[in-house]
Amino acid sequence: MSKPDRFEKARLEKLQKIQELGHDPFGQRFDDHQAISAVRELCPAESGALGEGVKVAGRIMLRRKAGKLRFFDIKDQTGKIQLLFSRGDLAPEQWELQSALDLGDLIGVEGKLKRTDSGEVSIFVEKLTVLCKSLAQPPEKFHGAKDKEMLLRQRYLDLIYNDGVLERMLLRSKIIDSVRQTLRNHDFNEVETPVLHACAGGAAARPFVTHHNALDMELYLRIALELHLKRLMVGGIERVFEIGRVFRNEGVDATHNPEFTMIEIYQAYGDYRSMMDLTEEIVVDAVKMLGDTMLLPWSRRDAEGEVIEERMVDFSPPWPRMKYADLFKEHAGVDMQDEAAVKALAQSIEIETEGVHPDVLINEVFEAKVEDALIGPVFVTDYPASICPLTKRKQDDSNIAERFELFIHGMELANAYTELNDPYLQEETFSTQLDGLSEEDSMAKMDHDFVRALKVGMPPAGGLGIGIDRLVMLLTDSSRIGDVIYFPLLRPEGSGKKKDKKKKKGQPTQFEAMRNQITSQLDDVRQELGELGTDLRRGAADGIRGLMGQLGSLLDPDDDDANNADTENTDKPDDSAGGAS
Repeated sequence: MSKPDRFEKARLEKLQKIQELGHDPFGQRFDDHQAISAVRELCPAESGALGEGVKVAGRIMLRRKAGKLRFFDIKDQTGKIQLLFSRGDLAPEQWELQSALDLGDLIGVEGKLKRTDSGEVSIFVEKLTVLCKSLAQPPEKFHGAKDKEMLLRQRYLDLIYNDGVLERMLLRSKIIDSVRQTLRNHDFNEVETPVLHACAGGAAARPFVTHHNALDMELYLRIALELHLKRLMVGGIERVFEIGRVFRNEGVDATHNPEFTMIEIYQAYGDYRSMMDLTEEIVVDAVKMLGDTMLLPWSRRDAEGEVIEERMVDFSPPWPRMKYADLFKEHAGVDMQDEAAVKALAQSIEIETEGVHPDVLINEVFEAKVEDALIGPVFVTDYPASICPLTKRKQDDSNIAERFELFIHGMELANAYTELNDPYLQEETFSTQLDGLSEEDSMAKMDHDFVRALKVGMPPAGGLGIGIDRLVMLLTDSSRIGDVIYFPLLRPEGSGKKKDKKKKKGQPTQFEAMRNQITSQLDDVRQELGELGTDLRRGAADGIRGLMGQLGSLLDPDDDDANNADTENTDKPDDSAGGAS
């Protein structure tokens, strides 16, 4: 166990005092306590009037002294309330017990409600129970609670001390509940399908690879939910959905995390138009759940989280439905059927064109020139068929797929198809690798069992995928996907490299000193090798390789990864905890 610092030592002394007073510093069961938000509603409206007895539990967020009175603010997941301890009204043992409390401690209290002369809803404490003594100093208001990397790594601190974070994450649960309720209203069945797949299919993405030891086989963490849900439609579950974690071994940015939550929905005897109606209803119901307006704020932020643009998003239905080709011509300025013009435009914006399939090129130009211009909500419909291998073609034009994507402020929120159920055409598209697409960007991955399932007969259907994390981002005005995921992926703590602080003239940096020390050790080992036997030389060689590994990790001292920056502890005692980041 690490050696306690002076702050922890001070808290350990108070923990001992709690024990000496006959209390368990880590608490016991605390029954029949009430939510703070509900208790606040019970307080008399007039100042000075004494209300009913209540019982609450929460974490100490603020404390202050006023003569023989002590004021504490405590918080639970529903809100905050002020506590008032009066020396004259408490038993001596209880007064001593409150003196052993610190910011961050979890306590339970019983007492009477009263509105103070200043109008503050308060509990006049009659009995105090310690539920957990906190041994960690809260983050200092103007430094620790604004360190984004520390807060993502220690998400519990973010939830406790930054206003709005806990509320946003609880809204996430309510949004997911709303999505489920909308689907239940339409008789959809929720299922669970495998996370480990023998074939990484259903999407164009690079998978995570693992190995099953007992079966001695390579497996993939799923990159989509699609193919197993369609098998269930073959089996007779006509309306089916799954909300699940999906894993893609790709980059991390404001809207991408390697593991994320999505919902996929399949409706037998529907098509992509059915899915547009359902998508609109799912999102509109979630917006209504949040409040009584269809207008929600949306902000664009810079890398530091500062707001650089603010708008309102109007979710009022119906939403416009616009064709891919029309939007391409409007925003790219050329007809997507004009291969020469598309190629010239692509070259002008530095998109590689050599050996690239025309439809792949069209899509890359669309992403570069069109998507950011889509304010939305807007359904983009009818995509080039060759980039949609799981999608039915339009009956009057086999070059166009019955597919839509929903865009809001340039971000794709939903993707849907009229599902392909022709087993021979599906087998052909699984086998086709378009020029210009890398393997991980292609959906050309043969799944023989899925083709076999289609031969049994899958009903014509509409299929839909919605990114749950992105939906929560939009509905809570969050600019980064990490803000709406409890524990976004980060490198291991301390694995990053940090630039040396400015050195005094003539002195080596910390990196240079370590490198010199390791190099010196290597020279000493090499000189002694000639005097050793064969076995010992092998052991020494292993030692050299270890030292070389250490040296190699220091060869790039200027690499400073923001996700791995070490966090200095500058905590200091304070009578208030936390600050908004």
